[in-house]
Amino acid sequence: MHEDLRAAVAADMPRLQGTLADLVRHPSVSAPGYDPSDVRETANHIVGLLDQAGFSNTQLLDPGFGNPVVFGEIPAPEGAPTLLLYAHYDVQPPGPKEEWDTDPFEPEVIDGRLYGRGAADNKAGVVMHLGAVGAHKGRPPVGVKAFFEGEEEAGSGNLEAILDKYADLIAPDVIVIGDGGVFAVGVPELVASLRGLAAVKLELTALEGAVHSGQSGGVVPDALIALSRLLASLHDDDGNVAVKGLFSAETDLEMSEEQARREARATEGLATFGTGTAASRLWTKPAIAVVAIDAPPTDHAINQLVPSARAKVSMRIPPGQDADEALELLKTHLVEHAPWGTKVSFLREEKGDAAVLDTENSVATAWNEAFLEAFGIEAKKIGAGGSIPFISTFSERYPDAPILMVGCGDPTSNIHAPNESQDLSDVEKATLSEAIAFRLLANH
Repeated sequence: MHEDLRAAVAADMPRLQGTLADLVRHPSVSAPGYDPSDVRETANHIVGLLDQAGFSNTQLLDPGFGNPVVFGEIPAPEGAPTLLLYAHYDVQPPGPKEEWDTDPFEPEVIDGRLYGRGAADNKAGVVMHLGAVGAHKGRPPVGVKAFFEGEEEAGSGNLEAILDKYADLIAPDVIVIGDGGVFAVGVPELVASLRGLAAVKLELTALEGAVHSGQSGGVVPDALIALSRLLASLHDDDGNVAVKGLFSAETDLEMSEEQARREARATEGLATFGTGTAASRLWTKPAIAVVAIDAPPTDHAINQLVPSARAKVSMRIPPGQDADEALELLKTHLVEHAPWGTKVSFLREEKGDAAVLDTENSVATAWNEAFLEAFGIEAKKIGAGGSIPFISTFSERYPDAPILMVGCGDPTSNIHAPNESQDLSDVEKATLSEAIAFRLLANH
């Protein structure tokens, strides 16, 4: 039906692949301790890409702190809606280089996948949006506003300030979040919900200072033993979250136990965690992980009782759970379960609301039709176990603008991990889907 767009995207794929590779070469890590000039250099590079793609009013939306948003627009033809096309160009730190099979910032194509940090999360989203506009030769049948964020991986700390400062400029009719993905390679998805986040960095103190483990061991506990017992209290024997008062629900969405294990890279014989369906445990129930512990390294350990220890506890919260309440319930649990009179203090707190997305409106209908044509298969309706708190921010700011979450990465993309990669055929199909959806929405 839209063979002209299919041919245009196919012909443009060498250029789009090159654009993605060039973006990966920019080490735009937004985490503290990394050079922020690398992020800003990437932003300026993307401004040039928008100029080449036919966008006007290209600029950096900069509140005066943090990393800027890259913005550009193509005005809507009369009577057509304007779509805000979101993606983020900042990336996670690469982690230990020796754990990569390729250089994280020197892209390499292996078996149809482009490897490099940010290839899937989320520079493929930037390329998808640019490619969809390019399929219409820079003159899409709808209005588009590119909105490429520079610190999503660092918590989107300046997003609200940017939305305040540039409110009149942004104002969308539809919001398309390009930070989603596909259910599996070649299988599109529509995201119906995302979990929120409540996390703390805590310090547990047992002693005023280190003491000899022989002279004092057996009389008082060391901080690591106490911390281990405290962290173990966060789950019951079946692996269910044991923090009282949290919302939890079952879902009729589908995810097989086998696929969940495979995507989690579970080792052979590893027991599954928690009770209920895999989909519910991933999408509509809370989950807690200990993502870091500060302790003496084993190579430098000495025979002493460790006086204090730190950990970061990250909790994913389902739709229906207030993030502020969840954070307080987590903190209360940690304080009340500190063993043997040890003391818990909180050094840092994070929170973000869960989100529910309407998948039955005209925008979702257009993308569903576009997915069917581009991928040759209907989209899988899913929840998302991860958290994108800014979606709630957009929803509150623009309550009349439908929000859709789409993207390119698949469950084997290793986002946030070594050997991140992006299947290039899914970039082509996702780009074609968006180009078709533009036309369908214009004709709606």
